Amino acid sequence: MGNLYGKRILVLVPHPDDEVVGCSAAIGRAQAEGSQIFALYLTHGCIAQDTLWPWQRKNYGTYVNRRRIEAETVATFLGITPLNNASNWPDLSARYLWLHMEAVFQQIQKAIAQNNIDQIWVPAFEGGNADHDALNAITSLFKGQISILEFAEYNFHHGKAQSQAFPQPNDTEILLTLSPEERVKKRAALTLYESEQQNLNYVKCDRECCRPLASYDYSQMPHAGKLWYARFQWVPFRHPRVDFTNPQDVAKSIQTFLNAKTSALPVAARQ
Repeated sequence: MGNLYGKRILVLVPHPDDEVVGCSAAIGRAQAEGSQIFALYLTHGCIAQDTLWPWQRKNYGTYVNRRRIEAETVATFLGITPLNNASNWPDLSARYLWLHMEAVFQQIQKAIAQNNIDQIWVPAFEGGNADHDALNAITSLFKGQISILEFAEYNFHHGKAQSQAFPQPNDTEILLTLSPEERVKKRAALTLYESEQQNLNYVKCDRECCRPLASYDYSQMPHAGKLWYARFQWVPFRHPRVDFTNPQDVAKSIQTFLNAKTSALPVAARQ
């Protein structure tokens, strides 16, 4: 593995539990090589209050607080340093990150500077979640300035659920085959997210897969066919567990953001 891992790594966590799904074993391996791991949580992990069933909405604050406590428990379990706590826990709901890309960019930029970060870890651009895809696009703006690894989590390429495998391999992938001890630890960390057990049954614990951040055309879909988060949008009513985010809207939001950032650069820096 040589110089695969940085010494001060920033794990970008769009939703608390992505740090486990994508890279819990990699975290342990980097720590064994002397790396210090920081986690920046970018949403509180719960869907918006008005998306819940009406009878659930009165308990919204409890749900958000529970997810934060779970994230803090997992951070202690994995030995990573959270850059958020109760006083600065994100107020952004899951499924909304892609609508707030500039604010997220500013948070990442600040975290890098304040913590002397030399490597970023981010979920892959794979159509698993709109927030993941938008975050990957945001992170691409730091390419060439800092080392970036992207981690496959889940996708629906070829109409089949896939875990820890990139839908579009490019021969730079690094496959981490988990040891029995790493598998046990990953399962244990997933179990600590008690509030998310219904949503984590797709996660395999036998491997993780990462690569240097690929060059993407973010104006296009991550892969042909239906995306993971759109696979149940045929449901005729607004079920809380179904993400009705339109992939075309996400692509437009990403392109608008990237175009704005690029146009703000000096001419020489755009080339």
